[in-house]
Amino acid sequence: MKNSVKRMISAVSAAAAAVVSLSAFTSYAKVTPNPVISRNCPVYSGKASQPTAANDEHYFSFCFLTSPDYIAYDLSAVPSEEKKQIIAVWYNTSSYDYIGNYKNRNMEPSDYTIEVNAAEGGAYPESGWEVVETVSGNTLSSRQHLVNMEKYNWIRLNIEKADDESGKQASINFDIHNVSEGVSDSWLFLGDSITAGGMNNCYGTGFATHINNLDSRYFPIQENGGIGGIRSIDGKENIDRWLSTSHAKYVSVAYGTNDCWGNPNGTEEYYNNTKYMIDAILAAGKIPVLPKIPASTNKDVMDNVPLYNAVIDRLCDEYGDKVVKGPDFQEFIASNPDYLSGDGVHPSDVGYAAMREEWARLMYETVYLADTPDVTEPTEPPTAEPTEPPTATEAPTDEPTAAPDIKYGDANCDGIITMADAAAIFQHLGNHDKYALSEQGLKNADCSNPGDGVTPADALAVQKLTAKQIESLPETTADISELDEK
Repeated sequence: MKNSVKRMISAVSAAAAAVVSLSAFTSYAKVTPNPVISRNCPVYSGKASQPTAANDEHYFSFCFLTSPDYIAYDLSAVPSEEKKQIIAVWYNTSSYDYIGNYKNRNMEPSDYTIEVNAAEGGAYPESGWEVVETVSGNTLSSRQHLVNMEKYNWIRLNIEKADDESGKQASINFDIHNVSEGVSDSWLFLGDSITAGGMNNCYGTGFATHINNLDSRYFPIQENGGIGGIRSIDGKENIDRWLSTSHAKYVSVAYGTNDCWGNPNGTEEYYNNTKYMIDAILAAGKIPVLPKIPASTNKDVMDNVPLYNAVIDRLCDEYGDKVVKGPDFQEFIASNPDYLSGDGVHPSDVGYAAMREEWARLMYETVYLADTPDVTEPTEPPTAEPTEPPTATEAPTDEPTAAPDIKYGDANCDGIITMADAAAIFQHLGNHDKYALSEQGLKNADCSNPGDGVTPADALAVQKLTAKQIESLPETTADISELDEK
């Protein structure tokens, strides 16, 4: 029970603190949804026994294809304007790249083509396939492919080899995302074993699903770029190659645990390596994201983590709004040490799940909601229209105008209750001088325990409502009266 209370306090404090910096990311405010359009569409394969596992909502289920084989989607039912430009992305559970001391390949497509077909939907076309991209010797565990499908109804992933051999099995999930308005909601999480263990989308609820639960308009493309055992120097030496094949807009750089392990004197090298990666990401037209290194209870790591996280702070100060601040996992784990496994370095399954949720919560607030209008932004007053003097039948009365009713949870007074209201409450709590709620907004925001004023609990209540973790908030003051009577 004590741990549950401690986590709640930590979550509330972190949420309130995070929103103070919301305005720092206004230069990257526009996130256009890039939703999945292939979920449960008709799917075909030459030999796979369960091809539908590739495009169902469960990322823990995989389509197994014995190479050479293909998986093809009939997208004819998708409106043409939603598939003019798409990203085809496949996921596998291998180490992100075949480097480092803990490299592995596990049924990874290595030689394949992406193909399209203009045939009508309804029956798999045996001919008419056009190759739009060819990949040979792939060593990555996921890849994104940008494809123009304006004249096409079908797309096919045609796998010739897996793990560099014909006849071996390939294991994949395969999604098609609408990027007709541009690639906006695509993420690559680079890092070491902590990223590798935490950011797969097939173990528990993934980052993309958490974002979708917060706001159903979004379902990000989410690649896990974690590789066990590597350090920032490995990231520096390979990032240009990784970026050359990636269409991700946001690239997280999460190295440091292995850098600081038993090494309190490597902070300058860590700074130079991380700075190189930030510059490479910016040069590629992408947005760097910098989380902090998780706290540790391992004696060879724990005292060095703050030294290396000071480098992250230094880089964030230097680059300003060119980078997005990721989660502060030093504080997050220090507040929840039971999230660590027995080695005191790697999170437990519960810890990894909590970190994924923290990733989604913070990125939703700092990136997806960054284009939410400031609730205090002044607007031009309406121009008064000249009116005729009232006639005898239109004489003004002295009756008072009824006060607007309270709509609990609607902090920004736009008539609906969404995550934007939770963000508005957090903003107000973090800096009420800059993000003051209106008089009506203050009344609406006091929703978790009406009468106690606006608190972080009100924002969390709105979050829970929009995530469907609770059924309702009081709708009006009348509802409160009814509850009091009961």
